[in-house]
Parts: sequence; C-alpha cells; structure tokens
Amino acid sequence: MDNIAIVAITKHGVELIRKLSTSMPKADMYYMKKFEHGDEPEKNIHLFDGSIRLLLPDMFQRYDGIIMVISLGAVVRMIAPILIDKKTDPAIVVIDDKGEFVISVLSGHIGGANDLTREVASYINATPVITTASDVQKTIPVDIFGREFGWVIEDFSNVTPVSAAVVNEEPLLIMQESGEKAWWKHERPLPKQMKVVQSYEEAAGIDFNAALVITHKILSKEQEQKLLANGVLYRPKSVYLGIGCNRGTSAVEIINVINETLNEQHISIQSVKSIATIDLKKDEKGLIEVCDEFGWEFLYYTPEQLNAVPIKNPSETVYKFTGAYGVSEPAALLAAGVDELFLEKKKSGNVTISIAVKK
Repeated sequence: MDNIAIVAITKHGVELIRKLSTSMPKADMYYMKKFEHGDEPEKNIHLFDGSIRLLLPDMFQRYDGIIMVISLGAVVRMIAPILIDKKTDPAIVVIDDKGEFVISVLSGHIGGANDLTREVASYINATPVITTASDVQKTIPVDIFGREFGWVIEDFSNVTPVSAAVVNEEPLLIMQESGEKAWWKHERPLPKQMKVVQSYEEAAGIDFNAALVITHKILSKEQEQKLLANGVLYRPKSVYLGIGCNRGTSAVEIINVINETLNEQHISIQSVKSIATIDLKKDEKGLIEVCDEFGWEFLYYTPEQLNAVPIKNPSETVYKFTGAYGVSEPAALLAAGVDELFLEKKKSGNVTISIAVKK
C-alpha cells in the first residue's frame, strides 16, 4: 500500500513519524505547525493548525491508509461520523505516543489495516495489535480469501455469517474447481472441520454449515441453493480467451461474441484473466478496447510461438495470411499454460474464439 498518510499531534508523535517516514518515503506526513522543524517544505511535509478532525473527511477520500499517533479513543470519536463501510473506508492504524504498540483499528482485512499494522510495527520495533478473529486464530479470512491471487467475491451478502462459521470452527465445505491451490498460509494442517472437494458431485455427501466456493463456472439453481444459502462464491482469474478477428472488428462485436460464448459454456466473465492473440493484432483497436474495459491482460504471440503449440485442426488458410496454422487455439493454450482447450474454437461473424481454463 503506497497511498498512505501519517499524522501526529504531539511532540513525541512528530519525532516518531519523522523516524517512520525514512522507512515509508512514499507516505505523506502531517503534523501541527507548532512542531515545525524548518525542513518541511523540502520534505513535502504538511503542517496544520487546529484540529486534525477537520482534515479527516478529505483524507478519507484521498488515502488508502491513515496512520495516526493519537490516542485510540480520540481516533474512534473523530472517524465515527465519516465511516461508510469496510469496502470503501481507508485502513486506519493507531500508534501510541511512545511507539510501543501499533493497533489495527479499521478496515483490517479488505482495507489492509492488519498488514499495514505488521509493516509499521516492524519498522519501529513495536508490538502489532490485531484483533481480527481469523488472523488471531490463523484461519481463512473470508472477506479477502484469495485476494493475493486476484480472486473476486461475487456477492458479499453472506461474508459475515460465513466468517462467523469459520472462526467458530463449524463444518466448512471448500469446493474448488479452479484457481490457485496454495491458499492455506499457516504452518498447522488444515483443520479437520474443513473439507476440500473439487466438484459439486464430490460435495454431495458432505454435511456443512457454511461453504466457500471457488469456481469459474456459472452455478445451476440447485447448486446455488445448496452451496450459497450460507456460502461465498469466489471467481478466480483462471479463464484465458484466445481470439482471432478480422482487421477493424469493433469492440462491441468482440464483446458480444465473448458474452454469448461464455454463457453457452456456463463460464463467468468475472473469471476471465486475459485475451491472447497473434502479434499481428497487437494494435487491433477493438481488442485493446475490450481489454481496457474489463481490465484484462492483453497478450500476443509470434507465429513461431503459436506454431510450436500442437493443435487439432491446423489451417493452411490461416497460415497463408498470418504465418501461423492457428491463432485462437494456440494463443489460449500458451496464455493459460495448459495442454488442453476447454473450447477448441468457435467462429462467429468476424471473431474466432477459443477458451482455456487453468485448473
């Protein structure tokens, strides 16, 4: 987290954050003008008069994290009127005036305050204070599960009750059909109340109170009712689209083909990670616009790279125009790093699409 403000309102607090700033040079420092050292302009330090309370509404909008050397009670009173929710509020971390403790106060998981607390504590040799149950118990943090891999939660409605089930050690089903497997970060084994399966069929005979579902697939109504009544659905970035298109094909046409094809294959568009094609298309406006709109990676490969990948139906016609025996199929395989396509190839209008899924 780089977009951080560090605030102090006491003499000792100012000395503490000036020391901290050497370890966090990208952070913006704020302290009261009466503690001015004279080097503030050259160090781009912000000085203020009056109460920091007046600056906080603007800081909440501008920063992802705010570190304050102010008493915890005062911080709670100051931020209470401007809180919105944990998905938008910045991370708030408090340090005591002697620099002995660093406390995660607000937006511990989603906002990153717990990680920021550990980071700051390591810089000033202080004790980190984190009270989030999943961190303390070293279990799965439901609200940020898989975030380091780019997983996204489809619906936050059940995050709180499922989190309660996890920390209360109730029977938990984890159904993972795709996505990174290295999500258990702790040295101890996976707790016995957590059962991991790789398919809905495998989950059929298991009793559970809550579920974590990691899949690129669109669930059926039956699956939703069984798994998501008290479950959270995660979309891993495991789907790679290989695309070939005629020159000048519009972004609208490409998106329509993608949506239609994904729906036919019962795949969530939220699990798409990238579009891959031949390097002849690296400046194709429609492809670039689609990737920009959805925040996908745009990958392209030389004909030689594409021809090195075995495909079932090489095309002499495609080779004549591109130098490659196929575009969408080998591009999807290369991007996903797999040997088999989920969808070999579909031609629709000016667009050819293939799908690879990284399990």
